[in-house]
Amino acid sequence: MSGHHPAVPAPQPPEPERAAEVRRLFAEEARAERPDLAMLCLLVGAAGDGELDEAGIDAAEIELDRLAGLMPYRPGGPRAWAVATAELLGDRYGFRGSAGDYQRLESSLLHQVLVRRRGLPILLSVVWMEVARRAGAPVYGVALPGHFVVGFGPREQQVLVDPFDGGRVLSGSDAELLVAGATGAPLDPGMLSPADPLDVVLRILNNVRAWAAARPERSDVALWALELSLALPSHPARLRYEWARLLVRRGEFLRGAAALDEYADVVAGVDSEAAERVRRQADAARARMN
Repeated sequence: MSGHHPAVPAPQPPEPERAAEVRRLFAEEARAERPDLAMLCLLVGAAGDGELDEAGIDAAEIELDRLAGLMPYRPGGPRAWAVATAELLGDRYGFRGSAGDYQRLESSLLHQVLVRRRGLPILLSVVWMEVARRAGAPVYGVALPGHFVVGFGPREQQVLVDPFDGGRVLSGSDAELLVAGATGAPLDPGMLSPADPLDVVLRILNNVRAWAAARPERSDVALWALELSLALPSHPARLRYEWARLLVRRGEFLRGAAALDEYADVVAGVDSEAAERVRRQADAARARMN
């Protein structure tokens, strides 16, 4: 499998009409009583890849169901579930990650990860969670800083696995090393609690934005990732400012200026000087119109 692979162009977002429809569906799912993680991730995929239509989304869901159908029936406690999932996804189907996967936008798009069986830790974790959950496992995501993993079972019997490493079961010291490597700080027990699906999706979108930030020519990717982040019920207020600045950078001066003014109104109550600075940026954007 190794060797030199020709550079594959990253996926292109859909036409504006489809993009708006995807955003609407995403916002609706994000506000559902129990948001469906797989569906949210597939809608992120549809925002990033114009080739992914309704049929493609259905096919990805069917693939998750199919994989779940190959899991053994109730293998036992948390460790047995962890091992069974790793044997199926890691050993038999070869889902895992490598350093090169960080360079590819597809590594953040679930439908592509299901086909390529490669992805970022968080996307591989989504595959693990969704397959194991459909098979009846007590499974959830664990958002360690810098490296997302999967947990099986209640806290007192918790078994952690690393899907990026083919589903390797982590010892307590493994988890401590992952956190120390990412942050230089010790593992806080609070880090081991189940991740909320909407937090998982925001983290995926942050990864997409980081990919785009390193590639200024792909501001179209930064734009859809920001717009989906803003469609989540709760998101950092600063993202609205980033979005406004990006619109201006992309030459959408009027929309960008309006968004900057809106952000200034939000900030004014807390920090009037910052609000004033943002209003000046809005004026400067409008001045670029003529």
